Amino acid sequence: MASQKCKGARDLLPKDTEAFRYLEDIFRRTCLGWGYQEVRTPTLEYLHLFTAAGTLTPDMLSKVYSFLDWDGWSGERVVLRPDVTIPVARLYIENLSQQEIARLFYVTNVFAFEETGKENRERWQCGVELIGSDKPASDVELILLAMETLRSLNVGDIQIQLSHAGVLKALLKELKLEADKEMRLLDQVFDGNWQALTETKPSNSDIGRLISLLLDLRGKSSGFLENLKALPQIPVAVKPALDNFSEIASFLDALSCNYQIDITSTRGFEYYTGVCFQFSVKGKKIGSGGRYDNLIPLIGGKNTPACGFALYADHVIDLIQAQDKRKTEPGILVRCAKMTPDSIRTSFQLAQSLRQAGYAAELDFNGRQANRHWIISIQEKPPSFLVINQARNQKKEASSIVEAIKMIGGSA
Repeated sequence: MASQKCKGARDLLPKDTEAFRYLEDIFRRTCLGWGYQEVRTPTLEYLHLFTAAGTLTPDMLSKVYSFLDWDGWSGERVVLRPDVTIPVARLYIENLSQQEIARLFYVTNVFAFEETGKENRERWQCGVELIGSDKPASDVELILLAMETLRSLNVGDIQIQLSHAGVLKALLKELKLEADKEMRLLDQVFDGNWQALTETKPSNSDIGRLISLLLDLRGKSSGFLENLKALPQIPVAVKPALDNFSEIASFLDALSCNYQIDITSTRGFEYYTGVCFQFSVKGKKIGSGGRYDNLIPLIGGKNTPACGFALYADHVIDLIQAQDKRKTEPGILVRCAKMTPDSIRTSFQLAQSLRQAGYAAELDFNGRQANRHWIISIQEKPPSFLVINQARNQKKEASSIVEAIKMIGGSA
């Protein structure tokens, strides 16, 4: 039986890995420039960490890779992390809660079962968490940080869509449903079934009309939200969330950051409490985030506001323009005219000296055809080195390693 990779798994070939490293380097450099620090969390976490936070709807729970961490007598159920924000929140509670503000970022993988095996079951994310600030300007900070990263990657025309979990959850409360019915409706909305919300018949017809209006809401300025706030049927309990949404939009307007307001653009916002945003290129979603002020107390921490985002590395890699990938020159090829102990020793010495001089050096003991700008061939008789510039079809002789390296540096 021929060996093959698991369903839903993806091999990153050299060109894919080059694009991944390019993305990772730009993301890391951008985050460091904004004052963020890198963290890493374990691949395995206890299942109850996620169920306590209320992040796993029944549909999501069915997609988690879980197993019993057996110690011989009993055990805890653990999972391959399906989310990164919750583990980072746990990391913060256990290690960094004394900090007033924690700016953290990560590059890591998450796991979710996908039954067809056609979609990736292991997905990579570049994410950021800003913990400790409840200011609307912090939400804007994350949007701009993500946009700076994506623009540096030249992925194309980026669209931002804004929603607000606080507005939606406040409206759901206005439906006055029984607790179990409200939970079932929330689970459906979290899974992207917005139709379930419109099919609910509230006792107050004004609330029904307002929900329909919000679900059809499409706007491109804070003024649009200001007009919405002026509607007489807006419940008092919904106004604080709308005020917050409008303030964030006004900041983005002041920064000339284009966006579209679309309440239905967000799904899977179980632990979000405020603004939600997503990034897309040509209709393909490449990242999302939002505010989650209630998450940290849900998993055992103090009341701590927070917000974050994740860029979907697998999707971004596919969009990176070929000309903007890391421009790595193929290594200088080192080969021997004859395989003798002396020439082998010299070839390794030469390769080491090239690397110390800042060049990539590849050893060739097979005499293959190679598409390299430079080839240095170690000769059997003096002068010891033949330096070949294939791009210019030139050959020069050198009597020492130092001289050979100077030839490359002086005429590359």
